[in-house]
Amino acid sequence: MTGNSSVPKAFFWRRIHSLTGIWLVIFLLEHLLTNSQAALWIGDDGSGFVRMVNLIHNLPYLQVIEVGLLGVPIVIHGIWGIQYIREASINSFKTDGSRPSLPMYKRNKAYTWQRITSWVLLFGIIAHVAQMRFINQPTSAVVDGNHYYMVRVGFDEGLYTLSKRLDFNIYNQEAVEVEKKMAPDIKESFGKSWLAFFDFRDVPEGYELLERQKLREKDQFIKALTAKPLTDGEVIAVSHDFATAMLLVVRETFKWPLMMVLYTIFVLSACFHAFNGLWTFLITWGVSLTERSQKMMRGLANTLMIVVAFLGLAAIWGTYWVNLRF
Repeated sequence: MTGNSSVPKAFFWRRIHSLTGIWLVIFLLEHLLTNSQAALWIGDDGSGFVRMVNLIHNLPYLQVIEVGLLGVPIVIHGIWGIQYIREASINSFKTDGSRPSLPMYKRNKAYTWQRITSWVLLFGIIAHVAQMRFINQPTSAVVDGNHYYMVRVGFDEGLYTLSKRLDFNIYNQEAVEVEKKMAPDIKESFGKSWLAFFDFRDVPEGYELLERQKLREKDQFIKALTAKPLTDGEVIAVSHDFATAMLLVVRETFKWPLMMVLYTIFVLSACFHAFNGLWTFLITWGVSLTERSQKMMRGLANTLMIVVAFLGLAAIWGTYWVNLRF
């Protein structure tokens, strides 16, 4: 042994990159399995999706879990992935002879597509998180202990029947204005002394505090309802649970052909990248070393790729057009 026997940093970070990749494969399995339940069980109105999303949404310290178990691994994997893309030497396409060209080998083609899908995922994940976590994230309010979650969706006649089956209310601009007029003026109400209208001995303890709380809650409900002005053709769907609101967001997203095409490219890229990466992970970590075992693991990885891609595509093409259109 020499004095300079420490593990090279590049070796260490490649292993971390590999491990975070496996963690993201597990998340992809869970995510697409959950989303597929919005479409595959035709006639159950996405109840499986609702159960799973509510279970996840109600986890304690969810924000810590999202950052620590999803955000950090994605960032680490992404940063090192970009570095590998920059260092990559793709040789599966025909060239002018100035660079090697070996398109006859399947693994060369897989290497190339692993790098191409990296770019798709880099921009796709950013767009997906921005859409689902921020742009289309439901607003919420609590009134008399009841939670309400609100999302803006394009109006279509199917919302009428769905509102009865999924138990949500529909507010158009006129209904929003009615709610605003019915709501008490919180500033005016707070300027009054509630106890002035009662004999002090007849007022229950904490009555004024409870009334003030009701006013605040109603005010927060109106603020959530009017947080963003409705555009032509839009309505607000108000549900009693977060998962139903997100189911309506998924339905709305996959109502539009352009979004369906973009998400199809995104899902197929994610599945290829994940399960091709799974196969190389098994080799890198010494799980699959012989030619026979590598062939078996490649078959397993390809099978998982097809199954998980089917789940993702089912959610994209079936949520609105098959299961929840009416």
